[in-house]
Amino acid sequence: MRNFRTLAVFLAVTAGLVSGCSATPDGGTSASTAPSTNPGSSSSSPADSATPSADTETSVPAPAPASSRPSAGPGQGNAELAITVVPSQGAPEVDYTLVCTSGTPAAESSHPNAAAACAAIKANPDILAPSKPTSAQACTQQYGGPQKATITGVVDGVAVDSSFARTNGCEISAWDAAKDVLGAAGGAS
Repeated sequence: MRNFRTLAVFLAVTAGLVSGCSATPDGGTSASTAPSTNPGSSSSSPADSATPSADTETSVPAPAPASSRPSAGPGQGNAELAITVVPSQGAPEVDYTLVCTSGTPAAESSHPNAAAACAAIKANPDILAPSKPTSAQACTQQYGGPQKATITGVVDGVAVDSSFARTNGCEISAWDAAKDVLGAAGGAS
């Protein structure tokens, strides 16, 4: 019987110590940590916490900017572009910088007709991202000239990296649509 009393006292003391060390304010009895299935409950389940909030810092790098096309139709007219035109094979490259804010050229633009270029971008920023012809699209086999151009930068928050040439009817059409942005060095009107 004496061993029973000693064991009972030992268990009571141990239980008191364990409950005193508990992190819950009610002395060790805590509510269930299982997710609530009550639709009116405002607590979030562990599955909800898998996605960090916008304020949470993570070690995962941010995703790359969307590589979508600029919008067709009127845009905001905001652009920061580097334009390189090669008027003919062997000719030196002609480089322009075009910076537009709300369709108005900024002072740092070196484009020969920045006002027309910014207006064209605001009217239709999609001209800077011509789609490549598909195998089902017929392009006339005509030569429009040796001119080539590249445009890189950002238009209305969308990255642009486009190439232009005049080697067939589809490419001539894309060049003509962007002629105000490509500038006078292209040699094609």
